[in-house]
Amino acid sequence: MQKLPLLKSLMFLGLISCTLPASAEPDADAKPQELKSISLGQITPLYRSKLVYLAGQPTKEDFRLIQKDGVKTVVNLRTEKELDWDEGGFVRMLELDYVAIPFLTPDTLTPAVFDQCRSVLNDQARHPLILHSASANRVGAIWLVHRVLDDDLDYDAALKEAQQVGLKTPGYIEKAKAYITEQKK
Repeated sequence: MQKLPLLKSLMFLGLISCTLPASAEPDADAKPQELKSISLGQITPLYRSKLVYLAGQPTKEDFRLIQKDGVKTVVNLRTEKELDWDEGGFVRMLELDYVAIPFLTPDTLTPAVFDQCRSVLNDQARHPLILHSASANRVGAIWLVHRVLDDDLDYDAALKEAQQVGLKTPGYIEKAKAYITEQKK
């Protein structure tokens, strides 16, 4: 008869360990997102962080591969004058959502551009998505702001990621830093 209370005690302890609150377990989302260099078609550079692809300019064939890879939304940071083809029309023909948020120089990288980009990046219904510019330089500026303000990543770590993605232009870095400072007030 002594075995029955012991068995009940063990079962009780087992149930307790199975029903610990989620906060007691490590939270995978609390870790910094891992930025991975990936290969898909001819896109260079190309990185992925969870369901966001960060890229240089894809070709038409690359957009077909992107579609097959499950991407739902294409976010283009390039101006129409930079492209010699109708990227938006082609992407829509593939039945992907197309969002153009063009800027070219640091003086055209306005708070409204950052706001629009953050809105799209934070809209989980649009994921997976690809954010692209010519060389990913502009993508890096947007990624820097997103990582600091929306993912609570330390500025220096976010800057390192943004530079890894392709951020090179000092003026973009200055604009991103000013926007971050203003948003944190």
